[in-house]
Amino acid sequence: MKPYDFPDAKGHFGPYGGVFVAETLMHALSELQQAYETYRDEPEFLAEFHSELRHFVGRPTPIYHARRWSEELGGAQIWFKREDLNHTGAHKINNSLGQALLARRMGKKRIIAETGAGQHGVATATVCARYGMECIVYMGSEDVKRQAPNVYRMKLLGATVVPVESGSKTLKDALNEALRDWVTNVDTTFYIIGTVAGPHPYPMLVRNFQSVIGEESIVQMEQYAGRQPDYVVACVGGGSNAMGIFYPYLKHEDVKLIGVEAAGHGVSTGEHAASIGAGQVGVLHGNRTYVIQNEHGQVKETHSISAGLDYPGVGPEHAWLNDSARASYVGVTDDEALEAFHTCCRIEGIIPALESSHALAHAAKLAKTLSRDRIVLVNLSGRGDKDINTVAQRSGIEI
Repeated sequence: MKPYDFPDAKGHFGPYGGVFVAETLMHALSELQQAYETYRDEPEFLAEFHSELRHFVGRPTPIYHARRWSEELGGAQIWFKREDLNHTGAHKINNSLGQALLARRMGKKRIIAETGAGQHGVATATVCARYGMECIVYMGSEDVKRQAPNVYRMKLLGATVVPVESGSKTLKDALNEALRDWVTNVDTTFYIIGTVAGPHPYPMLVRNFQSVIGEESIVQMEQYAGRQPDYVVACVGGGSNAMGIFYPYLKHEDVKLIGVEAAGHGVSTGEHAASIGAGQVGVLHGNRTYVIQNEHGQVKETHSISAGLDYPGVGPEHAWLNDSARASYVGVTDDEALEAFHTCCRIEGIIPALESSHALAHAAKLAKTLSRDRIVLVNLSGRGDKDINTVAQRSGIEI
């Protein structure tokens, strides 16, 4: 692989990425890019970021050998990167913290965010409480119902949660509404985007804040397993947890990278959220990438049992990694993810997020095909407390 230096100066990952927004947002994006370039290597900024990661978030998160599950599968050894042990229960806090520190330096005291599964909303509400910032979180009304515990957590933390009733009432509609707010209040407001999508510089900025996941993994795998994994597997909706662990591994060419999209009821049914597997190139939320759309180019409604993966696009860097064959992307259905969810609970004593369960399901399938001396590292991006109502409902259980 040639030296990797993406995005370019205009925010492109090959033909993907870029800036496709209203003229009114161009100044705000330029201001954000200038601020990030100013502070990204500043010793005081980095020292505060890493101090907060250590003392507020609880990093480094451990890696963990899923020994019992590996033995039951009879193939490769499965390891987890335990992002579920972060404060607030998911990897989302890494990026929200970094962007909030940037907002403080830019003098912005009003924060807006969008969320699907609620983990990004909780993370953003948490850092806003810590730094005394106003917090507005947009959330599709369907996701508000699916993720009621996280909605309550955001309110406890002082955030205002705004249910969005348009479209499919899920993550893409929440993102549309957050962009409208930003256009209206651009002078006073900082928009903390939760994934590696949106106009430049967001995909780069979110990736860089999340890359602490892969940087720690490289050190820890050498320390505890004696070598790097053969495969790194992570779920992909927008794709922030996947880029966070993939990015530092790009230079390790022997390590195969696999992103797992939500195949919902099956890609052939049309009820899924597999943007790379079944999407076409288009423009969504300010960047060019793979988008699930109809024959007229209109964005189609998506489906996944996991609210965090229920998004019709994917981060532009994932689109580029797919086309360049540096990473491969597969689909896992709702039923396969649920089976992995229950297996992980029963065998390893860990309740994983439904998002992460998609990655676990593929890792289990992959491990069976490999010899026992191979290693599959799964990014366990979040914990599943928030999903127990959804899982119980699928099992006919009323909590």
